[in-house]
Amino acid sequence: MTQEHPITPPPELLKHWEDQHFDEGENYDVMLIQAYQAGADQELEACCEWLDMGCYQCSVALRAARRPKPPSLKEQALFAIDTAVADGRLSSDVSNVVRRALEALPND
Repeated sequence: MTQEHPITPPPELLKHWEDQHFDEGENYDVMLIQAYQAGADQELEACCEWLDMGCYQCSVALRAARRPKPPSLKEQALFAIDTAVADGRLSSDVSNVVRRALEALPND
């Protein structure tokens, strides 16, 4: 098989992985996970580019569904407060003060 697959890592990324292994002694498992993620990201971008030709909003929705953003630090803190109150580890008075302070901060 001499035909190149349409989704292959760029030479710079291959060199980076090679350096990680030989120079830094990176574990093969970590490198395989990185390769798997890079391939999945490249496939998603190819699909979104194709969708952009006819339905830009579809590609935006696909990207958002397949690569959701992790919760912000503010959202994580608010969730932690809710959990602590529900578990009885934090009083509602204290949680209200902390919640108001967090909600006053700008969103990330």
